[in-house]
Amino acid sequence: MVRPSFFAVVCLASVFAAAAKAENWPGWRGPRGDGSSLEPTVPTTWDGATGKNIQWKVPIAGEGHASPVIWDDRIFVVSCLPEQKERVLICLDRATGKTLWQKSVISAPLESKHNLNSFASGTPATDGELVYVSFLEVGDRTVPAPNVGTPRPITPGEMVVAAYDFDGNRKWLVKPGSFVSAHGFCSSPVLYKNSVIVNGDHDGDSYLVALDRKTGETLWKVDRQHKTRSYVTPIIRDVAGRTQMVMSGSKHIASYDPATGKQHWEIDGPTEQFVASMVFDGKLFFMAAGFPDYHVMGIRPDGSGDVTDSHVAWHQTSARCYVPSPVVLDGYLIVADDRGTANCFDASTGDPLWQERLGKHFSASLVHANGLAYLIADDGITTILRPGPKLDIVAKNSLGEYCFASPAISDGQLFIRGEKNLYCIESQIAAGK
Repeated sequence: MVRPSFFAVVCLASVFAAAAKAENWPGWRGPRGDGSSLEPTVPTTWDGATGKNIQWKVPIAGEGHASPVIWDDRIFVVSCLPEQKERVLICLDRATGKTLWQKSVISAPLESKHNLNSFASGTPATDGELVYVSFLEVGDRTVPAPNVGTPRPITPGEMVVAAYDFDGNRKWLVKPGSFVSAHGFCSSPVLYKNSVIVNGDHDGDSYLVALDRKTGETLWKVDRQHKTRSYVTPIIRDVAGRTQMVMSGSKHIASYDPATGKQHWEIDGPTEQFVASMVFDGKLFFMAAGFPDYHVMGIRPDGSGDVTDSHVAWHQTSARCYVPSPVVLDGYLIVADDRGTANCFDASTGDPLWQERLGKHFSASLVHANGLAYLIADDGITTILRPGPKLDIVAKNSLGEYCFASPAISDGQLFIRGEKNLYCIESQIAAGK
């Protein structure tokens, strides 16, 4: 009998180990909704100018700030073609970046928005069978902008949620509720069991709604009492003996049962508006966001009802974070200020450990892999750091293109959407898998 060599056995074991850790990136902030990757070979060095570790770079039609999502050999992105006033779903081949198909989801006037928002900001979600997208559809009507300092007309409309199969066939399209905001639209679908859940916080009759994945039929819909715009994507965890869907937004922080929409607990405030998604380390939920006031909180998850005075484990106001979502790893919470400053907190106590300017401005949310946090500034420069009591910068990499979308990680590859192009970045070690 021929016995395999030791080298062959080791290589085969390495292949199986790598395959076991390879993950799809199926929606906003990845498979766990918190920016985390379990993969050990995510690249740490690249250069857009020289092409170092750039496996491919392809132009993306139109414009948008939504992240790419990846399922096996497919990549999905949404975009807006402003001249045609179309919002589209694009499917690309993962190996080459070649566009396989492009489908128009809606054709409608361009909505009013903030200059840092886009007309295609909601990241799609996929379950491997269908891809779910959300946009805002407006008409030619305008109304006085609610909840703004400077009076101006804006465009009210309806949220549109649609599902497509992997061949680009539309399976359903629904309009689950109205939406109006001077800052525009962004709602990333979240998948839970047989439902697609979308956040309808806006400056009107706000709501959360769950739709049937197969049909788009409304399964439940609950009101959000404060009727204030926020752009937070919920995070779902099994914790404290129940499944909790937790999100900040609309003047409070709350936990819901994602199966029914019933509220578990809430914390009043601490401010009016929120954008960043929350994260969880197994003990505390963390909120880092706010406008007009800025707050970072650690929250215990085992409460019921109003827990404003009982379940805030710690509270800091030193990080001026509004848009980028944080990451938590190895006992440290890393928060990126919009203004370009990074902050590190002790996750258990909230003690601030360091604060340093690392970029000109941050819009993209953070990701982490293999013990490292990735922070992409608007100018396309990524700072990679190792969380700890002191700032430890591992690498800085330039894309050579402005970037407002959050990155995606899958099977050793890092995908970054720039203003014009989508990049696939892969180290030589991972490429030899």
